[in-house]
Amino acid sequence: FQPLTRVIFGSGSVGELGHMVQSYGGTRVLLVTDPGILAAGHAARCSDLLTEISAKVTVFSNVTPNPTTKDVASALELAKQHDINCLVAVGGGSSMDCAKGVNFLFTNGGRIQDYWGVGKATRPMLPLVAVPTTAGTGSDAQSFAIISDEVTHQKMACGDKKAACKAAILDPELTLSMPMSVAAMTGIDALSHAIESFVCTRKNAISRMFAREAFGLLATAFPQILTHPSDVEARGKMLLGAHLAGAAIENSMLGATHSLANPLTATYETPHGIAIGVMLPHVVRYNAQSVEHDYGLLGSDIGLCSSIDPAAGSKLAQFVTSCVQLAKLPTRLVDCGVPQSDFDRLAANASEQWTATFNPRSVDTQAFRQLYEEAY
Repeated sequence: FQPLTRVIFGSGSVGELGHMVQSYGGTRVLLVTDPGILAAGHAARCSDLLTEISAKVTVFSNVTPNPTTKDVASALELAKQHDINCLVAVGGGSSMDCAKGVNFLFTNGGRIQDYWGVGKATRPMLPLVAVPTTAGTGSDAQSFAIISDEVTHQKMACGDKKAACKAAILDPELTLSMPMSVAAMTGIDALSHAIESFVCTRKNAISRMFAREAFGLLATAFPQILTHPSDVEARGKMLLGAHLAGAAIENSMLGATHSLANPLTATYETPHGIAIGVMLPHVVRYNAQSVEHDYGLLGSDIGLCSSIDPAAGSKLAQFVTSCVQLAKLPTRLVDCGVPQSDFDRLAANASEQWTATFNPRSVDTQAFRQLYEEAY
């Protein structure tokens, strides 16, 4: 277990940003964000807090969803122009991934492709402070940057402990500006992180503690934010739950759901949270024969079933489906415009995804195809 990121949680905690950056010696800051966060005013607020400590702030606000090598290159150019010594990422996982990508190249040189894999950076990196405004990816708790190749569209997972955020400021008030569609999709993603990391083959005592706590927070708060969007306490549970689920992934891994979802996003541009919401219940049912008791533990924590219920997997799968339905998101591939004729190709792509190797029940191309069929 490697605790890499300091966590500051609570309403108004964004006010600590200046002090936090100052404590890491940050005087020339690149603030990485996206157009939506810029329009919501969060980037300006964070910039003002940094200016109060006399830091020089350069803002890169053109991060796109699923950031590409082009996004990183554009932000890197600004970083070099202003000789930065600290990074602040404000927004969702895309802003954090882009900032991490800049950190790799600014400190270690080369191309993003050089860091595809784990532990390939040889030099220290700059301090990075994350200010998440969505409750989903858990990127603020992880040492990986997910960057897409601008030409091939291949998603590259670049991991290095040096790339992890020095600190994460979790202020639920910043998540109130999220459109409900974004809150729904990121919330489903966070739920999947908790469920998959709890049962994956690399699970351990620490990761399971994080995942179980995350699931309890997310499963109770998610329905609440959908029906009462201004509930700051529920927003806080979602934000902390998403971070803890990210910490669970950092100390274990994911499973087959993400392997199934990634080809859907790459091929049809199906939003990640929607792809996850469609596929997760079927993976839970598929895995149940191997980890029924673990699913029972999660279910018992929220009053869904007893810890020894032989139908725990089925009940957990139905709970996930009910969350997706409550969020008014699709529950079938046919509703996402995915044709059955592509299932062979999708299954082949899914079998090449890294996370599938950590699924608690062995899964091959044939099994992936069957799971797509069941989700159709």
